[in-house]
Amino acid sequence: MGLWFCGAVQLIKSFIRWLVSKYVGNDILWAATSRTLVRGTEYLREQRRRRSIDFNDVRDVVLDISPDLSVKYGPFAGMKYPEIKSVGSSLVPKIIGSYERELHPLVEKLCGNEYTEIVDIGCAEGYYAVGFAMRIPGAKVYAYDTNDEGIELCRKMAEVNGVAGRLETGSFCDGQTLLSLPLAGRALIVSDCEGYENELFTPELVARLGKHDFLVEVHDFLDIDISAKVRESFEKTHSITIIRSIDDITKAHTYQYDELSAYPLATKRNLLAENRPRIMEWFYFTPLA
Repeated sequence: MGLWFCGAVQLIKSFIRWLVSKYVGNDILWAATSRTLVRGTEYLREQRRRRSIDFNDVRDVVLDISPDLSVKYGPFAGMKYPEIKSVGSSLVPKIIGSYERELHPLVEKLCGNEYTEIVDIGCAEGYYAVGFAMRIPGAKVYAYDTNDEGIELCRKMAEVNGVAGRLETGSFCDGQTLLSLPLAGRALIVSDCEGYENELFTPELVARLGKHDFLVEVHDFLDIDISAKVRESFEKTHSITIIRSIDDITKAHTYQYDELSAYPLATKRNLLAENRPRIMEWFYFTPLA
């Protein structure tokens, strides 16, 4: 009985291996299911990992780090959140101040520039829009997002931090919207619009905005041609600096904050994770002339 059972198990394993090999080698089957079953499995695995934090919920962690909901470190330290909520990205990295830490040296540099306007395309709850408004008090800020909850939170954050009078919100921002803005002097245009940068930043639009600075997050995991196309749009008018993200495991090993020192490494990874699907790039463009 035992030998028969072991033989049956081996037969089943061999059949499964054969079935898998046929599946992954069949272009039609793979195309039909890779965007549903395969990605669904990856999503469930990631959600399970993110739920493995060893406390009741993120709310307790945030209040432990910052009871008054103010950002602890980084270029926007002191900025207060109106409530325990973030839109489109993890809240804990923003509250602790590690969010997009790869950009911190550049953001500090930008805060020293006397921009007349800041345009934030894909502002979410206003981390950058309100942060820049606080750090560059002479700038008018235009914040756009197609997420209604994000825009409402952005307005609340502007109120809480005393910059509502200099911040104007909107929903969809296309090329015509950008060109309609009264950009009086030197502006900074920040873009994190989940792949729409591929359509937005045409050579014609960039040429008409040639005297302004741009900080663009490119999303090649959605379309591998995006970064090349964006660079081509800017190549005649702007120089480029490229900044790359680091993975969440590296952050857990290298980011040191007293507020997180008591947590195990695996928990720290979950807390600091920004859950980017790939290593990302930001393009910082400055005018050639």
